[in-house]
Amino acid sequence: MTTANPLLHTPARPLPKHVAIIGAGTIGPDIGYYLKSALPQMRLTLVDINQAAIDKALQRCQDYARKAVAKGKMSEAHAAAVVANISGTQDYAQLAGCDWVIEAATENMALKRRIFAQVESVVRPDALITSNTSSLPAARIFAELKHKGRATVTHFFAPAWRNPAVEVIAWEKTDPAVVAWLRWLFCVTGKVPLVTSDAVCFMLDRIFDNWCNEAALLLDHATAAEIDSVAAEFVHAGPFFVLNLARGNPIITETNTLQAEEEGAHYTPAPVFRSVDTWVTVPPGKKVDVAAKTKAAIRDRLLGILFSQSVDILDRGIGEATDLDLGCRTALGFKKGPLELMRDLGEPEAGRILQRLAAERPGMPWPKRPYAAYQDFWRHVLVDDVEGVKVITLRRPEAMNALHDELTDEVLSVIRKFESDPKVKGFVLTGYGTRAFCAGADIGRFPAMLGDAEAATQYARDCSRLLVHLDAMKKPVVAALNGMALGGGLELAMRCHGIVALKDAWMQLPEITLGIVPGIGAMVVPYRRWPQAAATFHGMLRRAEKLKAPQAHTLGVVDALADDLPGLIAAAVARVKALAGQPSPIARGPVPLAPLEQIDATAAGGQPLSKEILGILEKAVRDAAQAGTLDEALEIGYRAFGASALTAAAREGIGAFQEGRKPDFSRTA
Repeated sequence: MTTANPLLHTPARPLPKHVAIIGAGTIGPDIGYYLKSALPQMRLTLVDINQAAIDKALQRCQDYARKAVAKGKMSEAHAAAVVANISGTQDYAQLAGCDWVIEAATENMALKRRIFAQVESVVRPDALITSNTSSLPAARIFAELKHKGRATVTHFFAPAWRNPAVEVIAWEKTDPAVVAWLRWLFCVTGKVPLVTSDAVCFMLDRIFDNWCNEAALLLDHATAAEIDSVAAEFVHAGPFFVLNLARGNPIITETNTLQAEEEGAHYTPAPVFRSVDTWVTVPPGKKVDVAAKTKAAIRDRLLGILFSQSVDILDRGIGEATDLDLGCRTALGFKKGPLELMRDLGEPEAGRILQRLAAERPGMPWPKRPYAAYQDFWRHVLVDDVEGVKVITLRRPEAMNALHDELTDEVLSVIRKFESDPKVKGFVLTGYGTRAFCAGADIGRFPAMLGDAEAATQYARDCSRLLVHLDAMKKPVVAALNGMALGGGLELAMRCHGIVALKDAWMQLPEITLGIVPGIGAMVVPYRRWPQAAATFHGMLRRAEKLKAPQAHTLGVVDALADDLPGLIAAAVARVKALAGQPSPIARGPVPLAPLEQIDATAAGGQPLSKEILGILEKAVRDAAQAGTLDEALEIGYRAFGASALTAAAREGIGAFQEGRKPDFSRTA
């Protein structure tokens, strides 16, 4: 059975012990380094016909690990394991024991077929074989293989050791279990797998290549710098800057020639790609002035091709809507996905842009369905059914599943859709991937509210709409902490009727270090649910102390611990069933409060804190405990959040966060 969350799949094979990568040039070593970083005990073999390329690739892996240690992103021991057991060879016989062979050679069909013939002659019949091609269909590449079911395309994006996206191609001959295993493997190793069909250029290269091709076709009317300046509204780096970075001109020529042969002459690559090596443009963050009429023409063309390709991808079933938007953000650097852009512009404006494209670029795809049909999907959640329990996965991997308005509303919409369904026993909330349940709440609109207590108070109330709904639910909701739960993410977990966690999960309320207070329940709910852990929550709120899952279990905050994700979800589903018919565990009336002993205004990590914010927090905790109803207590928390927004400490803390520096609260005294 296919699951929306790859980690809910039970894999048919174990993690690989020996992986070989063919091609030690640009992307091959990066793929290898990513895998070794995630699976350091794995054996990695780099294969190339050029020994100098092999030597350079091995050195690159060493350099990556050394830099990671220097930046504090990797321990010495981990780095040593990563660079150990990596070898290079020119001999395909060395692949005999491989579990998985990844080809990352030049985009040449004849070459790839020769490589795979050699590979298949030496590897086991059950060894996986994948190609890193960005455009060549799997059906053509693997046409001559004897065991086609174990082969497909796994398309990585540069830099492969860091870029989270990878396309997994589900072509007609691939065993579905192989696709499911690859999705699981990539997700468990920190990637974001996106499944597509076996169309030429798959999903994301259709977006990127045609975005770049249209940019080049606009050079009759504007300069590369002007086009990149206009594109900066939508992407972090303009098309010509990225082409320079990736030396991508030949790639666009190749891929768009392939599309033109398959789908029509309107995809023919711009001739200029054959005569230019480097573009004269501006880097990200820099712009040149563009005349209004020229800017409008560039903007319409770039959006037009983006929308045209997107509706074509969905109409032809090349990829899923949610994967398209997510992939454009994570792999290609778009600030918003194309479908989100269409939605934000609205049907009349999106239609006008598409009509202009049709006039200027006849033959380009046109929507085959009503506009609303392209917007009917959940963008930030995945929904699975496990034994009659709806498992809702928060999926914002680029933000460690942090909450924002749309994610909050999507979770709420899923719950509302199913909470009255008699076949649904309850719900589990978990996070995507292996790092985070939810890393808090995006700052979002809050910086604009600094200095406005009423606006900030209302903001806290608005952000609580999902939590208040959970308080009143009849069916149980259990939080399954698959990683860190910070700030608003922990406040969400606290409002669920039960909590289960992986043994290495941990929790923290870091708001005090930002010069604000946690306004959507953390100053209220813990003392009403777990009075025996009051001293621990005092430390978490006032000093941003971390709480590890085993300690939380001992305190009764976490109901059960699990060793791995399948065990976590099983424990969460069991907890949902055990809680059937039980009311919310949050006390509704006044509660006794353990004394708040006087402390220095210093965080657990040694960072000086604001005494003013500490005072606001402590008063809110005391007043909320004495409140006659839960609603009154929560209102005290909202208003304390609003009061913190008036302070110089909040301006300093939020400003420091946005600027990527440590706050200095001494200047706010």
